[in-house]
Amino acid sequence: MNELKATSGVPTSISAKLDEFPFRAEFSLAPLIRYWERDLGADDCLLGTVARTILEQVRRTPELARPVADLDVVRAHEDLIECLMVAVFSPTFQEDGYGAALLPFRLQTFFATPAFKRILSDRDGFLVGRVDADASLLAHVRLLHTYSLILQRVYGIDLGVEFPWVSIVTDPETGLDRHFKLLLDRRFLEVDVVGEAPVLTAEARQRLRSHMGDPAALMTILPPEKFVIRGFSVIRAIEVTEQEVLSSIQRDLIDKESVVSGERFRALQQKLRALLRLPEMELGLAAIEGDRVLLLNFGSRFEHSCIFADSTHRRLGDFAGSIYERASLERRPLFIEDLEAYPGRTATEETMLAAGYRSVVVAPLVYQDEMIGSLKLVSPKPGALNVAYTPHLLQILPLFAVAVRRSMDELNNRVQAVIKEKCTAIHPVVEWRFRRAVLNSLERSEGDGEAGAGEMEPIVFRDVYPLYALSDIRGSSTHRAWAIQADLLAQLGLARDVLQAAFRARPMPILDQLRHRVETHADAVEVSLRTGDEAGLFAFLRTEVESLFDHLEGYGPDVRGRIEAYRAAIDPQLGAVATKRRGFDESVTLLNETISSYLDMEERAAQDVCPHYFEKQRTDGVDYSIYAGAALLEDDGFTPLHLKNLRLWQLMVACGVAVRAERVKPRLPEPLDITSLILVQHAPLAIRFRFDEKRFDVDGAYHVRYEIMKKRIDKAVVRGTTERLTQPGKIAIVYSQAGEAAEYRDYIAYLQSLGYLSGDVESLELDELQGVLGLRALRVAVNFGSAWMDAGTSLIDAAVRSGLTSSR
Repeated sequence: MNELKATSGVPTSISAKLDEFPFRAEFSLAPLIRYWERDLGADDCLLGTVARTILEQVRRTPELARPVADLDVVRAHEDLIECLMVAVFSPTFQEDGYGAALLPFRLQTFFATPAFKRILSDRDGFLVGRVDADASLLAHVRLLHTYSLILQRVYGIDLGVEFPWVSIVTDPETGLDRHFKLLLDRRFLEVDVVGEAPVLTAEARQRLRSHMGDPAALMTILPPEKFVIRGFSVIRAIEVTEQEVLSSIQRDLIDKESVVSGERFRALQQKLRALLRLPEMELGLAAIEGDRVLLLNFGSRFEHSCIFADSTHRRLGDFAGSIYERASLERRPLFIEDLEAYPGRTATEETMLAAGYRSVVVAPLVYQDEMIGSLKLVSPKPGALNVAYTPHLLQILPLFAVAVRRSMDELNNRVQAVIKEKCTAIHPVVEWRFRRAVLNSLERSEGDGEAGAGEMEPIVFRDVYPLYALSDIRGSSTHRAWAIQADLLAQLGLARDVLQAAFRARPMPILDQLRHRVETHADAVEVSLRTGDEAGLFAFLRTEVESLFDHLEGYGPDVRGRIEAYRAAIDPQLGAVATKRRGFDESVTLLNETISSYLDMEERAAQDVCPHYFEKQRTDGVDYSIYAGAALLEDDGFTPLHLKNLRLWQLMVACGVAVRAERVKPRLPEPLDITSLILVQHAPLAIRFRFDEKRFDVDGAYHVRYEIMKKRIDKAVVRGTTERLTQPGKIAIVYSQAGEAAEYRDYIAYLQSLGYLSGDVESLELDELQGVLGLRALRVAVNFGSAWMDAGTSLIDAAVRSGLTSSR
């Protein structure tokens, strides 16, 4: 089947002037009269009697049987024409159906049903409306229909040409668009051949099919002057407003600016009016953004193509108890046929009444099971909006939900861009606060008549509780110095071997003097390695020793072998021997990765129990800071129980870190130990985001003491001794207040009962640190001999299982 698709663009009036029609077309009622004579008048029944009576009237009016050039002839015999047209349109159809008879290949009627006359044709019988096709396409379609008719009537060839013709007309009563699919019936059209019909060879038939889109080629094969078209066309119209408007709305809502452009918003409203046949109805949309509601209504100013900047902002709490909240809770469209009679009106409904609205429907917009906003339709007429429109709403709500979600995603991308520019990566727990700050800056900029985001407001979280822990590699600085020292001694030894072999091969005093200098450096390095010594020794070896290698290789195989051994020991990246350093670095990396990945696993589980801010740093070991409190959470869902659970979890994780580090020891190239420390502070503090440094820091001079403790506490020693507080295999818990110690003693006792900790709890006083006085500590050993730790399970899950087992 050949189907011609309508072009997209501005609809063309179907009364637009078409190209000159090349065929001779005569209007004639003869085909209809013959139909009466052949199919109706021959019957002996009552219908046949009626038909013969009508045919007798036709015989008395011979001008109707001939080609009609003047429509006044038809108008003079309207009653008889109506009788004849009963064979085309049944009386029942004529009452409310849309049908008409047209002059052949012209858009002018000579007969139409009352409904067709009212909306689809003008006073002169010409069709009205718009089609989604340009005038040239309409002319082309008319020509194809003509050739299709000729081929069918004269040659018995059915091309199956169809054109999906939908006309958009304006209802004269409502002023709204209505859509009608027009179906053409050609049974009362006849084709007469002038002279001999052109012969269609097989080649000509093939050319016809391949040149259907080329009118000039068609007219060459079948010249228009060889044919005369007589009769009339029948057209029936089926209303498809609902399907067409829904498809149009769907196409419109695909556009990313569909709900944030004034022109497009008005077009959507007009199409909804057409769908529901309510010319006075107005559209409103609401989108939920955190605790804000963004309102877009008919008449909103659409200046920025942004759902945030172009909307009116209200607080979510403003809609408490309103029809919006009720529709949201019930997750279905809520119809209020008369607001004036609605009981328990809130300020929201009163505002609608004051604006002149009487009937309203509010429907929730749900996207992927998430409530993202609502659609509102209002009318000044009581009862205009009622439950009869539910099926229509259920079809459009998903479309509007997708459009609002897309606009909110666009807003989110804009917010994220500002956050990324001004704050870099932000922890998910506090992202809501940065998002709010960006939106507030947009709101302020909008009030100032600017389109972009201005300066962000200060971001401060008050009354948050800090938790800090450190897993440190014991003596890492010393181990690193030992590794560097050992590598330097090894390189100096290799250099000495080269010079000794060279001296043996050719006993030149200068070679022995150079060997003496190397040994002197080695003796000094063995005693101590000061800052700057390493760089000086590397410079000496490169300029004084390695620069001679190319010459010394000629001293024989023994010297060449020593030089090759020297070069093989050099790390290509460092340009020096780095065997011990590489082993130390690999050990540090393995320990850090083990601890860090374990912390990440435990942190994910802890976030599920109580969301909190988490910040981790890796150096020679891993330390992390936690801030927890109601101020960090958008829903304020934080209690003292959550805080205590975090503190217990932190102690459990310290046990887990120690066990993981102990298990990985056999795989370390260089033996290293881990120490564990927890800093306790019960008093809450405030943290502020530093936009210049793009990080959080404590806010206020009083709270700076906590940061000082974090930086210095790992160097603390037990009062009156030189013993470091932190010891391998033990966890040190530093505190200031007796209440803090009592709480942690309870946690320690619990973990001892689970086998995490063992031995007595040491209570220690600490020497004063610079700027920090009065610190004390608890210290307890980790139980490495117990199988309490599952390598793939978080401690929270393990504790839950243990608790369930104990309760049984």
